[in-house]
Amino acid sequence: MRVRTDAPLAPLTTIRLGGAAASLVDVSSEDDLVEALRAAEGAAAPVFVLGGGSNVVVADEGFPGAVLRVGIRGLSARRESGRVVVDVGAGEDWDALVARAVDEGWGGVACMSGIPGLVGATPIQNVGAYGQEVGDTIASVRAYDRARGEFVDLDAADCRFAYRTSVFRGSGRFIVTGVRFAFEAGRDVTVRYAELARALSVALEGCAPAREVRDAVVALRRAKGMVVDPSDPESVSAGSFFVNPIVDARGVLDIGRRAGAPPPHFDAGEGRYKVAAAWLVERAGFARGWTQGRVGVSAKHALALVNRGGATTRELLGAARAIRRAVRERFGVTLEPEPVLVGCSWEEDDL
Repeated sequence: MRVRTDAPLAPLTTIRLGGAAASLVDVSSEDDLVEALRAAEGAAAPVFVLGGGSNVVVADEGFPGAVLRVGIRGLSARRESGRVVVDVGAGEDWDALVARAVDEGWGGVACMSGIPGLVGATPIQNVGAYGQEVGDTIASVRAYDRARGEFVDLDAADCRFAYRTSVFRGSGRFIVTGVRFAFEAGRDVTVRYAELARALSVALEGCAPAREVRDAVVALRRAKGMVVDPSDPESVSAGSFFVNPIVDARGVLDIGRRAGAPPPHFDAGEGRYKVAAAWLVERAGFARGWTQGRVGVSAKHALALVNRGGATTRELLGAARAIRRAVRERFGVTLEPEPVLVGCSWEEDDL
């Protein structure tokens, strides 16, 4: 277990923002995790768990406690009841797992190719893309329960997966150390997302080989600056900054009335619909490439807020709040942030 003090956090995030952590602890086993938590509790220090840094925004002041980087590795696979059961350490790279799944014929994750980060982060916000969600392939999650002081294995139902959330998100109670996947065997993917269907030249709900799906998804993500690339300044972001809002049928009609055109929306079940947040952002006056100081909207995707060099977290949140305020005034919809905010607040009156 490696411990560093006054450790800069900005280089560990994809948006390259934020101050230092009082201590940064690299955890490589469950025993290390318990030891690190006991040390933090003994020092009365707050704890934050950092993964790949792709979905996090850290305050300029940093974090006044212990930042734990869970680097528990390992992968094992076996066939069970017609499925492929794969146990993966939280510290394994997510996209490397997707690549292997495609190669091995483990179905259910090809559409989530190119997403940066670690496996342990995926159940927390129920990562999803192009019609697939990770919660649909998870059998159980192993985590340390800080309330009970022991490791637990939560099955999929206990994880309470929903759109971009789960029992793990925002609670601080659980620290994920491993994920058990149950993949259906198969090398074809049912394409349920219109943009991807067009890229593959297949009908919606048609099938395409997983390898072709993976290649198409990565190309689409790269074109939007959503693949971390040191040579692409538009990728210096935290990914999508806003979650697609969910409204009822009346809400869809109201947005359309205010906009003068129906918004792109998708069935979210139970009479509710996901409205495209990127469409709302652009219709509210924030075109791709919009810049305010040293931050702005990506020139490639309206949902990504980009650090254009030398920015501060305060500047980023100021731009984000300006966008949220404009969308709310124009459409009556309040956007919520997708990244985890560390040491900083989303509230308008509290930077």
